[in-house]
Amino acid sequence: MALLKRHIRHHSLEEAEKRNDIGFGTLVTDVPTRLINRDGSFNVKRLSETFWGKLNLYNRLITISWQKFFLLVISYFFITNLIFALAYELIGIEYLHGIELTNEWTKFYDAYFFSAQTLTTVGYGRIAPHGFIASTVASIESLLGLLTFALATGLLYARFSRPEARILYSKNALIAPYLDITGLMFRIVNERQNQLIDVTVELVFTILEQTPEGKKVRKYYGLPLERNKVQFFPMNWTIVHPIIEESPVFGMTREDMLKGEAELFVLIKATEDTFNQSVHSRMSYHAKEMVWGAKYESMIWEKNGMITMDLSKLSDIREVPLTSEYIPDDKYEESEKQAD
Repeated sequence: MALLKRHIRHHSLEEAEKRNDIGFGTLVTDVPTRLINRDGSFNVKRLSETFWGKLNLYNRLITISWQKFFLLVISYFFITNLIFALAYELIGIEYLHGIELTNEWTKFYDAYFFSAQTLTTVGYGRIAPHGFIASTVASIESLLGLLTFALATGLLYARFSRPEARILYSKNALIAPYLDITGLMFRIVNERQNQLIDVTVELVFTILEQTPEGKKVRKYYGLPLERNKVQFFPMNWTIVHPIIEESPVFGMTREDMLKGEAELFVLIKATEDTFNQSVHSRMSYHAKEMVWGAKYESMIWEKNGMITMDLSKLSDIREVPLTSEYIPDDKYEESEKQAD
């Protein structure tokens, strides 16, 4: 009996080691949507996080958009000066020598701009604090200004020096004729003028499957590619998984993929030539974003010895017949009727 139990445990361990799990687990079966969003973020909501773990301030300040970053800096500058201006009002405007005491509005905006000059350590000299309390508040504000601008400078440098892969993906993945068979394909292009070298691509196909016991599990399959690496990436690249008999996609219809909540994970790694650092990009195509029986329109032409590429045509497609050993004619027609 003990020997049998050890054999079962050993067999279960072997099965677990063979299981291709990229990090989402096999029990995520009730999610009627994608696992990875189109922007590359994970479609996972975290609960019961600690405040500091959820805040993750440095990462947020590095990764937010430039518009939000500058809006945050300007808002901080305005609010901080407003708080110190009110503090000078509470202490007494008469302790700020040089302020015009003509009316309340003049007093306030003089105190506000004195705060701005103190925070930035400019100090024009027309207005100066007088007395212990006013001088203490002014010195605290100048120290805060030094620390704040040091942090802002560091964040600006980090944002500028942070390499990022700005890769554009076609709107849809296609099931299209490829050579004398069929292929699962999508198209990418580098959005920026910088050079990406040694670009490698990994594809993982996931779908819900039913075990012999009737239990739903999510399976993951690595997809071999026609070409998984290019040394240079100056133009567009159509990434193709040939659908042969060994492919996990072989024989599947559109209805099969939709029913199984199929999803294609894309992971791209490259070296950014400007900073000579590794960059990553990820995306996914849900079964709803896969088009059957179409090919991409050309987005490149040559004129006067110059190669021209129109990025706006990245997702342009045209319908083509889809018949091959991959899917019989009658099964394709049946799938088309169900989809309609």
